Amino acid sequence: MKQTDKRKLAVLTALMNHYGTQRWWEHDNPIEDWVSMILVQQTTGINAEKAVANLQPYLTPQQLIEMPMDQLQELIRPAGFYRQKSQYIKELMNWFMARGGDFKVFENISTSDLRRELLDIKGVGEETADDMLLYIFHRPVFIADTYARRLFNRLGFGPYKTYHQMQLDFADIIPGHDDQVCREWHAVIDEHGKAFRRNEQMDESWIK
Repeated sequence: MKQTDKRKLAVLTALMNHYGTQRWWEHDNPIEDWVSMILVQQTTGINAEKAVANLQPYLTPQQLIEMPMDQLQELIRPAGFYRQKSQYIKELMNWFMARGGDFKVFENISTSDLRRELLDIKGVGEETADDMLLYIFHRPVFIADTYARRLFNRLGFGPYKTYHQMQLDFADIIPGHDDQVCREWHAVIDEHGKAFRRNEQMDESWIK
């Protein structure tokens, strides 16, 4: 393993030790987490949670597909951009049902092929597709979101200017780590990013 990759893993280990286990998106009903990934776009987690709470009686693919658009929009209004997001949710559920409506169907599809399919769905960009791969389909991927790019740039890696650039550079640290570890990497990076945003003078020497 390259020395820079060892340094990346050391940073991630330090963050995990500091922030502890986060256990994001682990509801019993994966549809709840899946829909949340659409709702949280361009809003806060609190607003997305309000919208998800409104959807609780309807969190099956068939119910979401059959629900009148105006009803769905009203239920998810707290998450903002409710007209676009209602379309995205229906597109996602229609795709899932067209592929058999069973997560087992996807087990033999490669991660790269599944990612391409997800990216073809309206409203699913790179980060959202990778969130879905990681949390819904249990594929070990690195989420190179804004918090990750800013953190590792500050620590002297990169510089990373795009999502794709950083994800490629972190590909070599994935082998040997399962989806649970990759989930925690993503979570603690984002927790640290939020903490840094509140106090940009904070000491980060313990991470290096």
